[in-house]
Amino acid sequence: MFEGSKSKADRIRSNIAAILAVVWMCVIFSFSAQTQEESGTVSLGFSYRMVDTAGRLFGLDLDYEKIRAIAGAIEHIVRKGAHMTEYAILAFLFYVWLCRWNISRRRRLAVAAVMAILYACSDELHQIFVAGRAGQISDVLVDSAGALLALLLILIRSARTGSKEDGQKL
Repeated sequence: MFEGSKSKADRIRSNIAAILAVVWMCVIFSFSAQTQEESGTVSLGFSYRMVDTAGRLFGLDLDYEKIRAIAGAIEHIVRKGAHMTEYAILAFLFYVWLCRWNISRRRRLAVAAVMAILYACSDELHQIFVAGRAGQISDVLVDSAGALLALLLILIRSARTGSKEDGQKL
């Protein structure tokens, strides 16, 4: 099953990606295991810090109430952006792991996409059993969009650099 021409470094890179993918799935699982209140506190706190930092960087005169209002207004976008980022990273790790096997780039992309999407589905199923949370198809779609965006960027990068089908390096 392993391609004979893959170097030891390629196999090590693939093994590391596999380990990181499992660790990343555990991170995603732990975020999903948070109650609605815990999750909301984390995302609102992150939004607050983003607005506060941006205000300081750009010399804006933002008091606590203004920062809080802006943070509340962008919290939903920040939360969905986090979903997309989580699954973009996961899809990338799956793709690098799959580079170990002698399969076409197209198949690696497709398998990495399916794996990430299936994990998104299982993650939303898991949330049904967490207090105050609900599994939502819309979150699966956002997660899937993040995964597909990462894989699209890989495809564009490989097309721009003229990577050979089976000899590419990431």
